[in-house]
Amino acid sequence: MVIKLNYFTKDKPYNSLSEYYKHKFNKKIAKISLNGNFTCPNRDGKKGFGGCTFCSNLGSGDLAGDKNKSFKEQFKDISKLMIKKWPNASFIPYLQANSNTYKDIESLKRIYDECLEISDNIVGFDIATRGDCIDENIAKLLGEYNKKIPVTVELGLQTSNELTGQRINRLMTNKEFENAINLLRKYNIEIVVHIINGLPGETIDDMLNTIKYINKLDIQGIKFHSLLLLKNTKMYEEYQIKKFHILSLEEYVKITSLEITHLRDDIIIHRLAADGVVDDLVMPKWTIKKLVVMNEIDKYLRYNKLYQGMNYNK
Repeated sequence: MVIKLNYFTKDKPYNSLSEYYKHKFNKKIAKISLNGNFTCPNRDGKKGFGGCTFCSNLGSGDLAGDKNKSFKEQFKDISKLMIKKWPNASFIPYLQANSNTYKDIESLKRIYDECLEISDNIVGFDIATRGDCIDENIAKLLGEYNKKIPVTVELGLQTSNELTGQRINRLMTNKEFENAINLLRKYNIEIVVHIINGLPGETIDDMLNTIKYINKLDIQGIKFHSLLLLKNTKMYEEYQIKKFHILSLEEYVKITSLEITHLRDDIIIHRLAADGVVDDLVMPKWTIKKLVVMNEIDKYLRYNKLYQGMNYNK
């Protein structure tokens, strides 16, 4: 594969996932979000109960498959429309809901093997988890899979501000997060970090500091999310007692664009806007139109002649 310095285009002045995949796989890639019926140390009592305050009962896997079905059945359900739209696409199974490294090694092997058998046209494997659910044995196991097929691990950070982390009941330290990165990179596994803009009490400086924090780490991708206030979450209960500021679309576009200008220019942007179940969404309602949000960010960057990394201070 020819090494590119970046994957910027005229319309998207940043490293977009679509351009990265186009270069890496030379074809359209469709991610299939699966549910492996995992839990989380922040839910089962090992560290706490209830999960992060923003997290739904589905463990941030609201758009993943049905956990009561086999992976092949989930794949069939989810891929129908994708195959119609992109008949020549290849697939990446994505274990999305909860912490998908939070089981014993033998169980993980069985689950991962089953995921990779859902289709003959699989070119990668994505696994979402927490930094405190990675140890040497798990990293080594993922490294073995990574020798056969590209493995990407997605780690939920949300914010580098540990006081905010306490407020949202994250129950994971930055040190644990950094340790996970070091273990995974030891086995050459690509890492994508999730962050949330608009968490309660956070300022623009806090959000920019999160970008500056991850710039120093050996990570390869990032997902930007706006805060989604969902029904039946601790955060919604908190909001009902004492309302906090919810970002407008204009604020989110400006903040995310500013973050992109500070983001290290080799990091791939996997997502610019959040997904959520519409029926559970309290606010902000503008997040329902995900494509509009993405297009507004692209337009803002182009209009203001901004691009990824222009304010990155090495």
